Amino acid sequence: MRTTALVRTGLVAGVLALALAGCADAPTSTGGSSTAASSDYCARMVTNSGGLDDRSFNQSSWEGLEKAQDEFGIDAQVLVSTGETDLAPNVTQAVQSGCAFVLTVGYELADATLAEAQSNPDTHFAIVDETVEAANVKPILFDTAQASYLAGYLAAGVSKTGKVATFGGGNQPPVTLFMDGFVDGVAKYNEVHGTQVQALGWNKASQDGVFTGDFEDINKGKTVTQGFIDQGADVILPVAGQVGEGAASAASEAGGVSLIWVDNDGYDTLPAEYKPILLTSVLKNTGDAVVEIVGDDIDGDFSNEPFVGTLENGGVALAPFHDLESSVPAELAGELDDLKAQIVAGTVVVESPSTP
Repeated sequence: MRTTALVRTGLVAGVLALALAGCADAPTSTGGSSTAASSDYCARMVTNSGGLDDRSFNQSSWEGLEKAQDEFGIDAQVLVSTGETDLAPNVTQAVQSGCAFVLTVGYELADATLAEAQSNPDTHFAIVDETVEAANVKPILFDTAQASYLAGYLAAGVSKTGKVATFGGGNQPPVTLFMDGFVDGVAKYNEVHGTQVQALGWNKASQDGVFTGDFEDINKGKTVTQGFIDQGADVILPVAGQVGEGAASAASEAGGVSLIWVDNDGYDTLPAEYKPILLTSVLKNTGDAVVEIVGDDIDGDFSNEPFVGTLENGGVALAPFHDLESSVPAELAGELDDLKAQIVAGTVVVESPSTP
């Protein structure tokens, strides 16, 4: 097994390699709606093999746990997985810390989370972007198709070539959910405006499309995106974690191509050189969900009922247009606002085989 990196708030991930001991006493909470954390309350998080600084859901989840630490006065630490062989041992190590709450991130950790949950019924778990059915496991899910629908409509509205594209890291529900919403949003724009904008890279009907096969190889993202650009696509939505940085590189070098990021606001998390090409991001507000769930657990209100982020509850959203705001006509921005309201009201229903 590879060495596990245990990271405390304020330290660089991967610097420390410490064995987890018992949880340190936590100070009294200085804020938040929850009652003061008990002196022995602590939380542990385990990343998937993408690591902590993935500019995706590992990073967002840890930011949420850090916020919970500040808000509730708890002790929070993260175990960083750098490969598949780290996953199950890291979950075991998190449980052996004696902490009340263990957060795991992604489908790769589903089996290990279930196994430890069954063996440790008094420990409370939450898992991001995956459903694990156990009395002490709370799934944290997001209906990203709703926000991706808006992103697809936006992409079709700003495209000058009449072609946009999306691709994924792997053919998995949390990935294809974005892609389903995106292509349906493009179709909605065509329906409203009588246009024929093409969405390359994904066929919703067959649930098949373009995938790089992993979430780490930036070069694959660049190669795939260059292929789309060669076909005329001028707006790209990568749903592939760090691989998406390769898409940003290809778009930046090509000129006249913009990017839509996912999970967090790429304007803040990607290298600054890519800010000029960031049209928007499809946000999953994972951090806020983590804070809420930890607060409930501290108050004795933990449940295994899934948290599902939607446009209505703010769990998913579109990020600002930032530097490209001038490229989005006011009329199009207004249509997006109206479309969001219709989705929230239920008059427009965004559907996907992967809807949580």
